[in-house]
Amino acid sequence: MIRKYLLALFFVTAVGCFANKAQAQCDTIANSCLRHMTNKYISDGQHYRALLLDKEIAEFQSVFYGGTTYRIAVCSGLGDKNLLFRIFDKDRNLLFDNSEQQNAPYWDFKFVSTLDCTIEAQIIPGKAPSGCAVMMISFKQ
Repeated sequence: MIRKYLLALFFVTAVGCFANKAQAQCDTIANSCLRHMTNKYISDGQHYRALLLDKEIAEFQSVFYGGTTYRIAVCSGLGDKNLLFRIFDKDRNLLFDNSEQQNAPYWDFKFVSTLDCTIEAQIIPGKAPSGCAVMMISFKQ
């Protein structure tokens, strides 16, 4: 009985420590990613985050309003160009793929009409086996 209790306590402690370390890693990456958000842009107030393991893809949902200029920035690790991101409309039509832009860490865009979009993020295969992916969305003042 005591052994099961100690094993459970160890497991809960280990998970808590891992979660805190992962959260701290994501905070550091989010702070690093802020360099792509100039004072011309206002944040939507959220930092979209996902802990990605090898070949996993995170999906984020967002609505982009027609006539507004946006900037999406994505980061993983402390350097740039190690995260792939793609933007799809609700019918899964590809609107943007940063791999076609030398893995650019951000993209500025403006839609004519309001769109519901899915944004996918994935660590570039071979760059790292896992890591925290952070995405930020802002709009132009």
